[in-house]
Amino acid sequence: SIANVNCCSVSLCHLLDLPWEDVLVPHILCYLPLQHLVSLQRVSKQFHNLIKVYLSNCRTFHLSPTSPCIPREAFCSMLKDNKVLQNLSLQNCSDWVSDKELLPVIGQNQHLQRVDMSGCACLTRHSLVAVSLSCMHLQHLGLAHCEWVDSLSLRSLADHCGGLQSIDLTACRQLKDDAICYLAKKCSNLRSLSLAVNANITDESVEEVAKNCRGLEQLDLTGCLRVRNQSIRTLAEYCPKLQSLKVNHCHNVTESSLDPLRKRNVVIDVEPPLQRALVLLQDVLGFAPFINLQI
Repeated sequence: SIANVNCCSVSLCHLLDLPWEDVLVPHILCYLPLQHLVSLQRVSKQFHNLIKVYLSNCRTFHLSPTSPCIPREAFCSMLKDNKVLQNLSLQNCSDWVSDKELLPVIGQNQHLQRVDMSGCACLTRHSLVAVSLSCMHLQHLGLAHCEWVDSLSLRSLADHCGGLQSIDLTACRQLKDDAICYLAKKCSNLRSLSLAVNANITDESVEEVAKNCRGLEQLDLTGCLRVRNQSIRTLAEYCPKLQSLKVNHCHNVTESSLDPLRKRNVVIDVEPPLQRALVLLQDVLGFAPFINLQI
């Protein structure tokens, strides 16, 4: 019967019979974690070719932080044909990735908007310069714990990527005020900035950021020992959209400059003095005391 014929036809339809570039790639494979796609390549030659098509057209290359470290050969193979990447995270290959592997990827992907090179100790300033020259539309950049980042490479970034919205420069210890001030003047659209764990940063950097980046929403100054109240007051004056400020271990920043920001409901990672005192007292006593102020 016609019904039986239809049932047989449906039962004989396999996943790989669906249109690859119109259905499988944009509507199915895009929901699978990258590590699962890599495993699928080993199933058959057809699946290998399908995943190859997907990888050459995928916009995002991002492995889960809990995934195993991706081998060098797999990284190069997976990205060698891709020219449409918009989001590149090197989190799972930070232990080994070098300029040799990264520069070809950057050179052929000029539409990158988000790049995370955090913790990639084997890279050099040449990779950052390549990003600045190739990725004119870059909006988000992660460089945390990349101690190879220097003033010249950051200036190159500022000159070519004026639309940058967020950058993480945590523990980029070569950078000093002159580089940060230059970045602030060139990238006035910055909304999120981390200068944490850099003893070179002073009020000069913070004030320049505040005066040039009026739309700033998040600023991390954790461990910037030379930052003082003066620049925090400037920040409060010039950045009305500020939502989050981190000043833990900034021993020269006191409540006198933080209180106006608290009144604007800015989230600050340092408790007011009274709360800090109560927490310390609780740690000592082992419980939260009831304080009778009438005694």
